[in-house]
Amino acid sequence: MKRHYSMELNIFVFLFLSHQGAAHTKRYLMNDVMQETPTPGAGPTFDTSVPGNLTGLVGKTAYLNCRVKNLGNRTVSWVRHRDIHLLTVGRYTYTSDQRFESVHSPHTEDWTLRIRYPQKEDSGTYECQISTTPPVGHPVYLSIVEPTTEIIGGPEMYINIGSTINLTCVVSFAPEPPPTVLWRHNRKLINFENSRGGISLVTEKGVVTRSRLLIQKADKADNGIYSCDPSTAAAATIHVHILNGEHPAAMHHGHGSSHLGPPMLAAFLLPILTNIFVNGLVL
Repeated sequence: MKRHYSMELNIFVFLFLSHQGAAHTKRYLMNDVMQETPTPGAGPTFDTSVPGNLTGLVGKTAYLNCRVKNLGNRTVSWVRHRDIHLLTVGRYTYTSDQRFESVHSPHTEDWTLRIRYPQKEDSGTYECQISTTPPVGHPVYLSIVEPTTEIIGGPEMYINIGSTINLTCVVSFAPEPPPTVLWRHNRKLINFENSRGGISLVTEKGVVTRSRLLIQKADKADNGIYSCDPSTAAAATIHVHILNGEHPAAMHHGHGSSHLGPPMLAAFLLPILTNIFVNGLVL
């Protein structure tokens, strides 16, 4: 009888411990699940007020920022969409291209992708991802532009003899203002100290650089191609025509005239009218 009682006790203890073990295991499994699954309303979220469309300049470091709230123990990664290439994870870089780097200050919500010496081919969509299950992402579009040079009023300009040639060159999207802006006439560097005189240059440097060339009392020798050549951007050209009282229609704004004057109109209509009267045709 005593042996039978001991067996029942052992079975009870085994079942109790088994139940406790199962509950303990279940509790740990639930904790793991809770760590992997964000709590509704309290999980990580993106701050969508951060700009998602950025414009960068060729050669000037670009910064793509991603702000994540309630990150917890998750990590933030940056992925390039063009080739689905993982660039950074947390504060570590996962690409051999050393131009890319993760920037993050402890105890802040900003996770930044820094791109040094960007080129036009770096334009495209980059995604900031949070390591939830499944991962969630926020796209940022980057457009890299090249410096441009333009002479206002080009490519052709017509100036009356004796007037002032006024040329304005605009340099945009340069990483920094060009140290120098050179002007040439028919490929020859303009000399502001020659005997001709009446030539002046004013250059205003900034985000957009403007260089203004003035040539007073233009004469036939000032005909030709003028070029504006900034040191950090491609050159631009304009063809200046000096007119000595002539006003040929084909030269206005570089386009031919399509108007029919009275002599040409009569020459055009005379055969038609003759045919109508001779053959009795009705319009």
